[in-house]
Amino acid sequence: MKNLYTLLFILASISLYAQQDPLYSQYMLNPLVINPAYSGLNNNFNAMVGYRTQWAGLEGQPQTLNASVHTSLVNNKVGAGILVINDRIGNTNSTEAHATFAYKLNFEQSTFSFGMQAGIQNFRTDYSSLNILDPGDNAFTGGERGSRINMGVGIALKSEKYFVGFSIPRLLPSTFKNGDQEFDLYNQHFYLMGAYVYYLNENIRFKPTVLLRGVKGSPASVDVAFNANFNAMHTVGIFTRNLNTYGVLLQTLLAEKYRFGYAFEIPTDKSVGSQFSTHEITLGVLLSVFDFHERSFSNF
Repeated sequence: MKNLYTLLFILASISLYAQQDPLYSQYMLNPLVINPAYSGLNNNFNAMVGYRTQWAGLEGQPQTLNASVHTSLVNNKVGAGILVINDRIGNTNSTEAHATFAYKLNFEQSTFSFGMQAGIQNFRTDYSSLNILDPGDNAFTGGERGSRINMGVGIALKSEKYFVGFSIPRLLPSTFKNGDQEFDLYNQHFYLMGAYVYYLNENIRFKPTVLLRGVKGSPASVDVAFNANFNAMHTVGIFTRNLNTYGVLLQTLLAEKYRFGYAFEIPTDKSVGSQFSTHEITLGVLLSVFDFHERSFSNF
């Protein structure tokens, strides 16, 4: 019976995969994972890796690994970068690699950025890891593989007090055929994110953030977070996703260039239950490489 439950969970994950992008709790630490307009937006060189294991202890749990590099170029007028994401759910595995580019309009107290990304996404399934009730079932012989070209767009507006962004990371159709079977590799996701900084005093800043995520065929998802930043280097926050998952967030900047972030989530019984926690870790470096790069720290 346990094997049957495992199979049902994995099959459910496969059906949901065509609708859901990977989740991120630390989207404001590296907005590039969902918005190409962030390429070079903070007028520095940035490199970051992140790992998220969702619902630890649940067989077939989602696991996401991402790595990105981006920098500001041409006297901070443009930005460019590379983004790689690997996402696993049950017996499905998706890997995508994108080049990102952004053109920036610098105003007196704010910057507007228009970004694009282009790359390739590879999808595969491995039925050998399933506990098949009927090993002779043709629907579970071999596996499925496919690759698709992808393009995405995004815009962002930021100042030292606020950040607003809208993006569609995957624009192109994703219909995939395997023999007589046809399914969607993913559906278009729409992201609207925003944040504002309140200066409580010289050392403490309060930064609420929100992320609205929409996809056809599923209810909208809303992340709301409340963060306190100390000395522009250390951040502590709490957040919720749709009021059925709650978490805490810790971020710090060490030696004025090394960035570390950790998020811990506990889902409620409205989701999978509090016994399956989620962990997300990010490591990065922030450098001023060129003469025109900024030496001060940005709130975003």
